[in-house]
Amino acid sequence: MCLNGWGGKLHETLLSYLADTAPDVLCLQEVIHSPASEKDWLTYRDGDHILPQRANLFRDVAAALPGHVAIFCPAAQGVLWDDHLSIPSQWGLATFVHRAFPIIGQVQGFVHKDYSPVGYGDHPRSRSAHGVRVWDYDANRAVSVTHMHGLRDLNGKMDTPERAEQAHRLLDMSRVLAKPDDLTVICGDFNVEPDSETLSILRSAGLTELVTGHGFNSTRNSQYTKPGRFADYMLIDREEAVKGFDVIHDPEVSDHCPLILEI
Repeated sequence: MCLNGWGGKLHETLLSYLADTAPDVLCLQEVIHSPASEKDWLTYRDGDHILPQRANLFRDVAAALPGHVAIFCPAAQGVLWDDHLSIPSQWGLATFVHRAFPIIGQVQGFVHKDYSPVGYGDHPRSRSAHGVRVWDYDANRAVSVTHMHGLRDLNGKMDTPERAEQAHRLLDMSRVLAKPDDLTVICGDFNVEPDSETLSILRSAGLTELVTGHGFNSTRNSQYTKPGRFADYMLIDREEAVKGFDVIHDPEVSDHCPLILEI
């Protein structure tokens, strides 16, 4: 499963859904980790962009998936707010792998900029990626899964040199992780349109994009009211290995839809 968790805004529905589905591998973007606070909720402020944030979403999801190994990958540390009190808080992505699948390789790094230790930084902000290589005993093979949260450009989702570089870095990380016989998956909230250069770069590397390839016309739901219905994508290097693929619009657990791949 690949999902942008929206900072845990729909916390109760999200955690219940994840506990019920318990995906073998969960790639979760927009994850908050505030170890200095015991608060359940804090507030993100960026000009007129104000959002409630589940203060320790990483901890919450880990508790909802007790049978999984949980790995948090920060992109930046800035502050969230408890009324007028500033709280240091890390923002990034996380990967959760069921303990039945041994993690035999990992890769972590940045697809845009580098770690921002003091403040979230100017837009477009630092963006990280993480990959795991796991052994599937039933199929007798390794599966490599790499995900990122693509940069947000305040001007929109158009192609930019930074987004092209980001796609190449993501692809390079996947290639470092995967061995020649692996089944390889790349996914995430890419923040681009289906006709983007980002997806062209990944397709040129032999990957098949499943969202539009399976006829889905949106990865957003009613929680998202802006124009543009795509953000999230899932790609695989061997389409014949796909047993099922779905974009989940119900229940709504974020303003993004979960992407579910069965292999």
